[in-house]
Amino acid sequence: MNDQTAPDRVAAEATTETAQPLAGRPTRDAERIASPDVLRGFAPLGILLLNILGFGLLFASYSNAGFDVSSDASADLVVWAGVELFAEGAMRCLFSILFGAGVVLFASGARRRGAWLHYRRTFWLLVFGLVDAYLLLWSGDILVTYALAGAVLYWLRNLRARWLLALTGLLLAGLVGFYALVGVGLGQAREAALTVSEAADPDQLPPGTLAAAQAWNDLEADFQPSPEAVEEELAARRGGYLSAFSWNLDKTNEMLGFVMPMFLFWDALVMMLLGMALFKLGVLQGERSRAFYVRLAAVGFALGLAINGYEVFRVVRSDFDFFRVFAQIQPTYQLGRLGVALGWLGVVVLFATGGGWQRLRRMLASVGRTALTNYLLQSAIALFLFTGVGLGLVGRMSRAELYPVVVVIWVFQLLVSDWWMRRYRFGPLEWLWRWLTYGRRPPLRREALQ
Repeated sequence: MNDQTAPDRVAAEATTETAQPLAGRPTRDAERIASPDVLRGFAPLGILLLNILGFGLLFASYSNAGFDVSSDASADLVVWAGVELFAEGAMRCLFSILFGAGVVLFASGARRRGAWLHYRRTFWLLVFGLVDAYLLLWSGDILVTYALAGAVLYWLRNLRARWLLALTGLLLAGLVGFYALVGVGLGQAREAALTVSEAADPDQLPPGTLAAAQAWNDLEADFQPSPEAVEEELAARRGGYLSAFSWNLDKTNEMLGFVMPMFLFWDALVMMLLGMALFKLGVLQGERSRAFYVRLAAVGFALGLAINGYEVFRVVRSDFDFFRVFAQIQPTYQLGRLGVALGWLGVVVLFATGGGWQRLRRMLASVGRTALTNYLLQSAIALFLFTGVGLGLVGRMSRAELYPVVVVIWVFQLLVSDWWMRRYRFGPLEWLWRWLTYGRRPPLRREALQ
């Protein structure tokens, strides 16, 4: 007896039907799934709400808002709170969910060639990520993480939705526990640093205390740098390309060598598993009832905003104490961002499958169909705006002043993506990625397929 659930069968059939073109020819417009395209366009635009902080502010400000925001009422405080409530972690979560769905879709269409085609595609995504991280000077790149997580996902692609959901829940619980343990460990390290600073003869303290104190001091140097360190960072990033490259090199190596395997890989993997399940259940494709998406949005936002609001309240009440600001030591962090991401998922699918706003939906779908190009384009724009390669604006704008820049970039990407996709079948980098994956050049101009 076939033990596949009815929703799984429907999704599997839809997946196979829509994924077949991936194996041999470009996907035509009529074969595309509207909701995932719109979602995929919404996510990278939303991610810029966070990435702009890494581009335009000092490195410490990205994770430690207390470095440039205070509890006094100000535009920066309002902007920080709004982003924390509605976007921080949630947009990355939504992007990861869509990537997981994409693995199912691609692997289904490429099944005749087995794992080889998937890993060839994943390898080139890794290359794009390394270019973004090292050459475009974006140490916060997520593509490398996605490529490595995608290598694992291939072997889970055939799991039924309920098993994927169970695995998601298990890993999510593990992340919550891990973040709590990291918080406990850092708290002990901070106490050790205080003990060392107050000791008459620190050399007489236990080696473990000294090691913990050093770990805390190293962390503090990154996220609470001295005025001298701030000046050095600004000078390096506002200098020429080689100067900015040298500064970025150390940060990128740290991100890929420590932060990614410790935090980002698991952060992405768990949400990708959820994306695989949601795709198999038809949720991402807009196949459920409108009442379902209304409930998803209401419950997701209720849970996520309640958790995020509590975290924001604790941060403000503590006057931005590092232990309240730093996301990766909050045990509630994963739950809050997931709730908000599911809330946005419900809202965007309702928008994508509803009436009206046709042009905006088309533009968002165009951004989604050129998501890789637009993601790397954001890094290239930031390279020009904020480093010495171009205008050297890093550190010259406040947190609040960066967001008009975000809006301008959004408008630019919506308009240009729409213009491009009315003339071409793929985004520029999507076209190149497909060529590198399949080993043959696909037609690019629309008339080339007629």
